[in-house]
Amino acid sequence: MPGLAGKNVVDIDLTVTNPADEEAYVPALSSIGYILTVREPSWHQHRCLQLQSPRANVHVFGSDCPETIRHRMFRDWLSTHPADRLLYESAKRAAIPGGGHVMDYNRRKSAVIREIYDRLFRDAGML
Repeated sequence: MPGLAGKNVVDIDLTVTNPADEEAYVPALSSIGYILTVREPSWHQHRCLQLQSPRANVHVFGSDCPETIRHRMFRDWLSTHPADRLLYESAKRAAIPGGGHVMDYNRRKSAVIREIYDRLFRDAGML
């Protein structure tokens, strides 16, 4: 998103008809260097493929997955709410020290993300 500091990894959401049908999309992504690294059938059939250079993650979800809708809502909210965009950026920067796994980084910024989602969902009439 323009104007938002980010980590040195691009995260991409890819929507497919059926994430469990890996033959429908993994070979094409593998042919350009992506490696299938995560299978989470219990979480919306999520798959993740990674590219080392440039660093990128492709998160694969089904067409009926609420996670992709939530991601778009968050992106759209940040693009129209500069104060929350700055709050999120500050949380991301503050989460960097401490090292550990990516899940540790995500945990350190999660309170701010939940706070922003609360405002976003209330504004959308969802809470």
